[in-house]
Amino acid sequence: MGEMSVSLDLSRLQKAKPAEKREETQVRDLIIVGAGPAGLTAGLYAGRAQLHPLILVGQSLGGQAATTSEMENYPGFPEGIGGMALAQQMADQATRFGAEILYEEVTGVDLSSDPFVVETYGPSYKAKSLIICTGTSPRKLGVPGEARFIGHGVSFCATCDGFFYKDKSVIVIGGGDSAVDEALFLTRFAQEVTIIHRRDRLRAGAILEQRARDNPKISFVWNTVVEEILGENAVRGVLARNVKTDETSTLEADGVFIYVGLIPNTSLFKGQLELNDAGYIVTDKRQRTSVPGVYAAGDVQDPWFRQTVVAAGAGAAAAIEAARYLSEKAYEEEEAAAEQPEQPAAEPRG
Repeated sequence: MGEMSVSLDLSRLQKAKPAEKREETQVRDLIIVGAGPAGLTAGLYAGRAQLHPLILVGQSLGGQAATTSEMENYPGFPEGIGGMALAQQMADQATRFGAEILYEEVTGVDLSSDPFVVETYGPSYKAKSLIICTGTSPRKLGVPGEARFIGHGVSFCATCDGFFYKDKSVIVIGGGDSAVDEALFLTRFAQEVTIIHRRDRLRAGAILEQRARDNPKISFVWNTVVEEILGENAVRGVLARNVKTDETSTLEADGVFIYVGLIPNTSLFKGQLELNDAGYIVTDKRQRTSVPGVYAAGDVQDPWFRQTVVAAGAGAAAAIEAARYLSEKAYEEEEAAAEQPEQPAAEPRG
């Protein structure tokens, strides 16, 4: 397994304009909100369609995929590739074909207006079409000590923080692909890694599970949940409870990494788009949402697969549909204009 590249060239990302220049609202054919694999692929396809798309990055280029230490199942990289490195290559390819990437976070949208309104901390925009690729955020445990120790021993990203636990003991909470993959990554630094899972078997894929079981640094605590994260100025362990016996015990650790699910980033769209009971955006097979001209792609509308390759494919489909929508809308506007009676020329004065 090759060394992960963590360098990220942000030189092509434009800075937001100062707030005092917000009086001019920019009008764009297509705005893409989010720059994970779905958003960057949508930008690539939209750029090739000469839509000159604007990609608003938000908080991080690459989304959840960028936090993955090594991807071995993304086509075209037989030796694997780091999530950050893949995000950088996707961004480079999108900008090569005319996409504009702006490191700006969306603060509000109005999908009832025509064109749509997109507000940021900097400029405001009007968009004739919109592709939403806002992804998901890590679900929190909601136990005492969790919020207090974020940044002081509690983390949701092993790729980001693993280096700080060199020769230390860490706990990983969860049993899915993300939990096991990040536990394996943590063994590069930590002396020991304990995976705590509420069931008696993992939900991770067979290859990841086998690697974890074969790694001498990894141990498992089954049928157990964390009731509290313990410490004073930093994490020193967790209070764990066995869900079958109800017995509690204290497990010592220097860090706790939490992977217990994801929450879709859809708060901006509540009341404007159809969402399912879990808060994910509802789309049809063509990535269309409940509002014409608005599309969604990636984890924000996919609670099932959550794979980079699936997100990229959905982003491509959304961009193709957006291009068709804009073309049809332009044709309809031209037809409507042609049907308008010609205004008589004004008679010359004199």
